[in-house]
Amino acid sequence: MKKSNFLEGAFIATLAIFFTKFLGIIYVIPFYNIVGNTGGALYGYAYNIYNIFLVISTAGIPLAISKLVSEYNALKKYSEKEYLYQIAKKIIMIFSITCFLICFIFAPVIAKIIIGDVTGGNTVKDIEFVIRCVSFAILIVPNLAISKGYLQGHGFIKVASISQVIEQIVRIIVILVGSFSVIYIFNLSLTTAVGVAVFGAFASALVAYIYLINKMSLIKKETTEKQALAKETKKNITQKLITYSIPFIVINIANSLYNSTDMILLIRGLDILGYSGIEVETISSIFTTWGHKINSIITSIATGVAISLIPTISENRANKDYEGINDKFNKLLQIFFYIALPLAIFISIFSTEVWTIFYGNNNDISSFYGPLVLKLFVITAAVDALYIMICNGLQGLNKTKLIYGAVISGLLINLALDIPLMFVFNYFGMHAFYGAIVATIIGYSISLIIPIISLKKEFKMNFSNTLKNLPKLFIIYIIMIVLSLTYRGIISIVDSRMYLCLLLLIFAILLLLIYIMFNKRTIEEITGKKFDKLIRKRRD
Repeated sequence: MKKSNFLEGAFIATLAIFFTKFLGIIYVIPFYNIVGNTGGALYGYAYNIYNIFLVISTAGIPLAISKLVSEYNALKKYSEKEYLYQIAKKIIMIFSITCFLICFIFAPVIAKIIIGDVTGGNTVKDIEFVIRCVSFAILIVPNLAISKGYLQGHGFIKVASISQVIEQIVRIIVILVGSFSVIYIFNLSLTTAVGVAVFGAFASALVAYIYLINKMSLIKKETTEKQALAKETKKNITQKLITYSIPFIVINIANSLYNSTDMILLIRGLDILGYSGIEVETISSIFTTWGHKINSIITSIATGVAISLIPTISENRANKDYEGINDKFNKLLQIFFYIALPLAIFISIFSTEVWTIFYGNNNDISSFYGPLVLKLFVITAAVDALYIMICNGLQGLNKTKLIYGAVISGLLINLALDIPLMFVFNYFGMHAFYGAIVATIIGYSISLIIPIISLKKEFKMNFSNTLKNLPKLFIIYIIMIVLSLTYRGIISIVDSRMYLCLLLLIFAILLLLIYIMFNKRTIEEITGKKFDKLIRKRRD
């Protein structure tokens, strides 16, 4: 079975994640028509809480396994690597069962914390039900995650990526067929439909896990050498696993807390400022479900890169290849400035058109607030993408204290600014939810500035290769924005979703070609590919 190098692994993982995210965006179109804003808000409540418990239940072990397996392979410690995997499975079982019981038993308390005293939409009982439905996934997803981590640590990115695609396809089938059947065939409640939809996380993970188990047996034959280990060695491996896992817990819990606390504080802030219950739930559903799905196009880039990044940076560190480490971090910044940010700006400019393409324009409350939220909300996706990549890169360097300081500082600032900025924006006659978005961007920015400055000081990292092209890049940004605004004025008169999609796609392709022409050399450096050679190969 073929292994993948850094760029190839990043490409395969990003392609798989992008494909699953693309499916995730496509399925929300019919799902939105089935459950609407109220169902979307309910779905988002369940998944935000599920993500927190999922992070706790996995305990950062999957990414820690990826890192440690890569290190043990580099040092040819194959027995240690296999023991690591076995002990990880035992630890993960304890965590997952404990988190499932907490989530299931305390669902009423969690539901009350989420919705508070807001009325006019979903009730505490509704939220309690869907949280319990999704909690079953905690029993299987952690096991799936550590199997992926084991494969990624070996460099078998393709198999792990395929399992992710399988998982997403099965989940979408359960979501769409299940929710449609509940409402239109069995005439049951919207809450039941959303409950079935979130239960899809369990069903899809089970199918993907069965696929991985079959592949794991083949890979172990290729990579395993059995040797007895001393008790002290086993103890050290366990301690190392736990130590390595903690930073990943902090990174991922902080990321989940950004979403969950924003959701809770957004609901509280809008309620205090006099927004109606329907408005609160509509805006909340855009943040947690509908807008978040569009944002995932951008964050998928970061996730794909991070999967391949951690093992390679760990290997660079083990081999004391500081030039390689410096190159990786420069590439992360370049991916942000040359890929993630331009994509976010494009979606921001065409927020009305993008929203209409996916969710239609029914002249209702969702059609009004959707584009307004997405216009600024999509920028958080670009910043979040860089945050994910940098934090995981730091973990590859074992910079745990730096991770703690950066992540906690950013999260606390976000928490402190959320509601105050909502009041400030409301006072100046702007939409209050922009305050919550700006607070998130500031929080992520703090979590990024701290490690970048520290890396430059400690490792003498040189970012000049990335920074020297930024003035030229910003000029290109301005040119592209002017072209986009001009084109937006032309297509804004189009009512048909099909024609709107076609015209936007044509312009996006033309804009991409112009963008590549201006940035050809830098993009080739990032991807490691020559466009001319690529074109010639395809012709041949």
